[in-house]
Amino acid sequence: MNIGDAAKATNLSPKTIRYYESINLVIADRLSNGYRDYADAHIHKLRFVQRARGLGFSIEDCRALLSLYEDRNRASAEVKNIAQKHLEEIEAKINELQDLQETLSHLVAHCAGDHRPDCPIMDGLSGTVHETAKGTSKLH
Repeated sequence: MNIGDAAKATNLSPKTIRYYESINLVIADRLSNGYRDYADAHIHKLRFVQRARGLGFSIEDCRALLSLYEDRNRASAEVKNIAQKHLEEIEAKINELQDLQETLSHLVAHCAGDHRPDCPIMDGLSGTVHETAKGTSKLH
């Protein structure tokens, strides 16, 4: 199938598919006229990458996972290590976002939001230290 059909079959844009080919992630066969020719195996790999990217795996992780997918002698421990590392990265991002939420919630809660110019949000953005609800100093 051509790249347009492959795009429809995978819900990826032709641009994305070309990008994956340019970085040697999923390489289509070529017809005698030079056009790309996608077989079912290519579509399966593109869907695999799409799902992995949807879970936030990096391109390099996708490359490693595809390689392991194609290796029938793989150890599942290798796959788990990649997934575990990614899970730890996600958990770290969640913790960072929770800290951001706590800080911003504190600033919003302590801003009167009235006609006065005093504003803890502006103070926090400028790096002024304030007391948190827990009684500890925190740079906002």
